[in-house]
Amino acid sequence: MAQNYRITLLPGDGIGPEIMAVAVDVLKVVGKQLDLSFEFTEALLGGAAIDATSSPLPDETLSTCRNSDAVLLAAIGGYKWDNLPRHQRPETGLLGLRAGLGLFANLRPAKILPQLVDASSLKREVVEGVDMMVVRELTGGIYFGQPRGVFETETGEKRGVNTMAYTEAEIDRIGRVAFETAQKRGGKLCSVDKANVLEVSQLWRDRITLLSKEYPDVELSHLYVDAAAMELVRRPKQFDTIVTGNLFGDILSDAAAMLTGSIGMLPSASLGASGPGLFEPVHGSAPDIAGQDKANPLAQVLSAAMMLRYGLNQPTAADKIEQAVLQVLDKGDRTGDIMSEGMNLLGCRAMGDSLIQALEES
Repeated sequence: MAQNYRITLLPGDGIGPEIMAVAVDVLKVVGKQLDLSFEFTEALLGGAAIDATSSPLPDETLSTCRNSDAVLLAAIGGYKWDNLPRHQRPETGLLGLRAGLGLFANLRPAKILPQLVDASSLKREVVEGVDMMVVRELTGGIYFGQPRGVFETETGEKRGVNTMAYTEAEIDRIGRVAFETAQKRGGKLCSVDKANVLEVSQLWRDRITLLSKEYPDVELSHLYVDAAAMELVRRPKQFDTIVTGNLFGDILSDAAAMLTGSIGMLPSASLGASGPGLFEPVHGSAPDIAGQDKANPLAQVLSAAMMLRYGLNQPTAADKIEQAVLQVLDKGDRTGDIMSEGMNLLGCRAMGDSLIQALEES
């Protein structure tokens, strides 16, 4: 009897609907092969939701997501909505969705696929073999701390304020996810903070150090965020698993992503203590190429694989999708962002067809 999963799809904006269509086709094929049944429900988020309802996160969308087994998101945002008040912007909808689902842990892999080593802007000897996971705290820190806002001082001058704050419980929660992730990988965890300047980072370091006693099989190290940024570029292979707060994780995970040559290749998972996880590519909505069949759907497809692995506990299905991605790359199929001499330039739909063919031949 087929296992049935309720999946909420959030195609979003820009290239989102194009890459989502490819991921759904791939999931349907894998589902048939492994007797998995997917019940897909589309919902609005971001700019598309603003245009339809004036809200970047309609109540109906949050309710639909909460009642699903997993949520697959494509991309949100674009120039069209950049000048709206902050509470109405697409990104506010995404932050609200993460908070509404209680998604406190963001897992961002940065792995160099052997077929794409030369797509990296760094030398082959620096990046070949890079395989790291950045675990970013997602619902605390400076993005959510209070007070926040732009205030007028006694002299009439405006003053912008954001508050970086973490409780012990928030640090311990993300720390456990990071240590457990490191246990499944290479057994090394680097905690990144700014404890030489920030009190909140000193608390972070103290709690992570204390937590390490529960994980004697994991080798813990600490780096200040500026040193970590430097080391990511200088010697990225030293890293296995990195754990850090919301702001630093936002920046470092994007830096790690570019080691791989294209942000269009990287998936992510956002997980909570219970309930559905959120799975999305790390790239943006690329409005400049939307509707032109130029988008790279592979990060979206790999996000679907992460959904199967981390959200639905279907590792065999995840493996099949990841192998299909490697097969099309081995064949020389490329979208424009990862194109190199002698390869086959494909559009978004054609790359999807190539993936389907690889799956059907496996």
